Amino acid sequence: MEPVLLEKAIIGRKEKTGRYPKAIVPVALYGMPYKIDEIMAIADKYGIPIVEDAAEGMGSRFNGQVLGTFGKYGVLSFNGNKMITTSGGGALVCRNAEDANEVMWYATQARDAYPYYQHTAIGYNYRMSNVCAGIGRGQMTVLDSHIKHHQHVQKLYEELLTDVPGVHIHKQPADPRYDANFWLCAATLDPSVHVQGQENAYKEVIKTAVGGAAGVIHAVDCATTDCQPNENVEALRVFMLAKKIECRPVWKPMHKQPVYAGATAYTNDVETALFKIGFCLPAGPYVTDDDVRYIVDCIKEAIVR
Repeated sequence: MEPVLLEKAIIGRKEKTGRYPKAIVPVALYGMPYKIDEIMAIADKYGIPIVEDAAEGMGSRFNGQVLGTFGKYGVLSFNGNKMITTSGGGALVCRNAEDANEVMWYATQARDAYPYYQHTAIGYNYRMSNVCAGIGRGQMTVLDSHIKHHQHVQKLYEELLTDVPGVHIHKQPADPRYDANFWLCAATLDPSVHVQGQENAYKEVIKTAVGGAAGVIHAVDCATTDCQPNENVEALRVFMLAKKIECRPVWKPMHKQPVYAGATAYTNDVETALFKIGFCLPAGPYVTDDDVRYIVDCIKEAIVR
């Protein structure tokens, strides 16, 4: 989230609707801390609460403080591929007991104090089962070791990819306040790099879901869209998949998603440029040093010299 564009969006919303946004939601993409000090300053200036999306940033820190504890609320994910898991679901971090009680009221059907079901608000059943909660309590004991492992894997990628022309591992800023968990290790591929099979990229429609959250997908008739990774990035994904390695694209920009077609976007197009050249590498707790070396060797093999 670019603070300059954030403020522009806030002012634009006020001019168009007469109201400020209800919340600001910074996202810790791939575990990287956002510019929280600048974002908090803007939020305070306009009196807008911050809801931190720390789903991918659990355990990441900015200036020593854990993400998810800066704003009014913090959102964590316990999905199966996150830093720790309860097999699904997540948690909401609250700053005080009053907010926590109100959230729990909504999350437990929003019942009024009568001996029968009466509701003055629409409630939900967002409670985590006792079994999942028990798994989560056990997982909390390994969170620190998982974070250290992800950071170790990131460092190893940085070392091994140093001499690979055209491949650039994404690093955190040199600013010592940034302390990312490196949930996923992200990299970019120069457009000039030729990858084996590149001439066949996007020739066939995808039949199964790509990425960790595989499931039912909506069939499409065309293999291409108006905003997609470069052909060499797609070729690398296919090549690595044949080697049993997931090398997924980075997240597609929200304003380029068809579901948000027509929505106002404030952008400098950095995210679109990164989507065209970016890809992610495995970094989970079961990724060994030998796995990282194998992954890097496969990247080298994929590149046509």
